[in-house]
Amino acid sequence: MKAVHFGAGNIGRGFVGLLLAEGGYELVFSDVATALVDALNAADEYTVHEVGEGGSDKVVTGFRAVDSQADPAAVADEIATADVVTTAVGPTVLRFVAPHVLAGLALRDPSRAPLQVMACENAIGATDLLHEEIRALAGDAWDGLAARAVFANTAVDRIVPAQPEGSGIDVTVEPFFEWAIERGPFGDDPPHIPGAHFVDDLAPYIERKLFTVNTGHATTAYYGAQAGIERISDALADPAIAAKVTATLEETSALLHAVHGLDAAELAEYRATILRRFANPELPDTAQRVGRQPLRKLSRHERFVGPAAAAAERGLPTRALVAAMGAALAFDEPDDPQSVELQQRLRDEDAAAFTASVTGLDEDHPLFAQVEEVVRARQAELD
Repeated sequence: MKAVHFGAGNIGRGFVGLLLAEGGYELVFSDVATALVDALNAADEYTVHEVGEGGSDKVVTGFRAVDSQADPAAVADEIATADVVTTAVGPTVLRFVAPHVLAGLALRDPSRAPLQVMACENAIGATDLLHEEIRALAGDAWDGLAARAVFANTAVDRIVPAQPEGSGIDVTVEPFFEWAIERGPFGDDPPHIPGAHFVDDLAPYIERKLFTVNTGHATTAYYGAQAGIERISDALADPAIAAKVTATLEETSALLHAVHGLDAAELAEYRATILRRFANPELPDTAQRVGRQPLRKLSRHERFVGPAAAAAERGLPTRALVAAMGAALAFDEPDDPQSVELQQRLRDEDAAAFTASVTGLDEDHPLFAQVEEVVRARQAELD
């Protein structure tokens, strides 16, 4: 069995690639970072260091890497004979992956079992997005290629922090992980991925993860940055910040209970698990890393506005979520281009126009006025 994984970064090596290797797949990384590709090809193994309670070191072997920018034909050849394709590149990069997958499908022997494609991104329906990009590129030719691949959405969760200096291609991660995959597209032949679980309805898993892990992580980062605290674990050790993060996640849990019928007690246990993970002192994660790209994180279907808008539409509480958005508006990190742009736009734009353009909310949406209020408050601080 062979798997081609796009994105040989820390998540690719420390999570998706690790599990594929443990599943017995010959592992081919595809990346545009030439130095990383060369480093992988020069190594026989790398180690995934799980830090924290229950963690262990896991050695990955049986891999190689291809530079997709320098040698796209080699990537297509690998995909043509692969069993699985996965990604961990970020949702906005999937459009650059699509041409490679399409080229591989065009070369694929039609008698082979369908290629199993899964985009492992922090986004709802990421595999659907990749699928649509491929179909659009193929145009009329897609009818002749469609049977050569199946596409399944996934929900993935593992904290992979910024890596210690000098770690090379080794990766430090937390012990916890979750990989939920749609069962339906695979029929009776799902991929063999140890620790992954296949579900009939992925939506509750995706939203539970995005609106708890992603919302909670970013909330901790933004309140930590406001308080001048660098490490995520140290931020959560502050009782005032911990209380704000807890209140935010109680609101997202109320939404998950209302929309998906998830059990309130189980959601409370899940929240507690997430907060313990964030508090892991052995994870060298920082508010600056987790808080980066605040404009994206404040967009319509992301971790703040997404759940807050849905909660407001149902008359559920949103005070803590909106307060967390206010903390995000104060994220002022000179090394992050989106943070720089955010602060400049707050200075230059009218509050209502800024709120509409950044959050994607209509002015008549029940959440709009609350968000506009925290925007005005931040603008007053900048005057």
